[in-house]
Amino acid sequence: MIVQRFDHEDALAAALASRLVDAIVRNPRLVLGLPTGRTPLPLYRALRALTARALVDWSGVRTFNLDEFAGLGGDDPGSYRAFMQDALFDHIPLDPANIEMLDGRAPDLAAECLRYEAAIAAAGGIDIQILGIGANGHIGFNEPAGELHAHTHVATLQRATLEANAMLFGGDPDRVPKCAMSMGMGTILSARQIVMIALGEEKSDCVAGMVNDLISTRLPASFLQVHPHATVMLDHAAASKLI
Repeated sequence: MIVQRFDHEDALAAALASRLVDAIVRNPRLVLGLPTGRTPLPLYRALRALTARALVDWSGVRTFNLDEFAGLGGDDPGSYRAFMQDALFDHIPLDPANIEMLDGRAPDLAAECLRYEAAIAAAGGIDIQILGIGANGHIGFNEPAGELHAHTHVATLQRATLEANAMLFGGDPDRVPKCAMSMGMGTILSARQIVMIALGEEKSDCVAGMVNDLISTRLPASFLQVHPHATVMLDHAAASKLI
């Protein structure tokens, strides 16, 4: 695991955006795994700016998002599809046909999870998976538990996760859907490269555990220790408790 520290979030975002654009130039058919939430917003701003300056060709790039709320369709303002459209997709020349998202309104959520796994496999797998980390150590919606799902699945969200997503629902965690679909740990770890972003002091405890402690299902992010090509990108606050 490579740990990189940055003076501030904009420096981190600029470095990662440059890395991703370089990867697209080398492989125009790159497959990207993308997260939502507050953490990747600086990255998405940097990607938008760099794409505008460098005229990056996104036409062959495919994207798979980590998760989506159960019960919400792409036209719902609280959905992760709506979040991604506003934060990134509406601002870069990405072919809409190459955007893969879980359908929260699918009549059979278990079947939708299987469809998503098949779509990832058909794309040849994910080349670079970008991750954030929850304050409780979750990645995607793989919450701390006695056991973790390997593949895309329906997850019940913990209170800390509901509170972290309240910004999408008028600041009220009780309005956040209680279940979501998420890539599983095996799906995430199958990516050829993984880049984890963490920002802010509130992430410092779980970052320290992820890097320094034993691997545990109670800290899902700790499984990144076994990945052969994982990079952790931190601002000073998130890195403040590392040994």
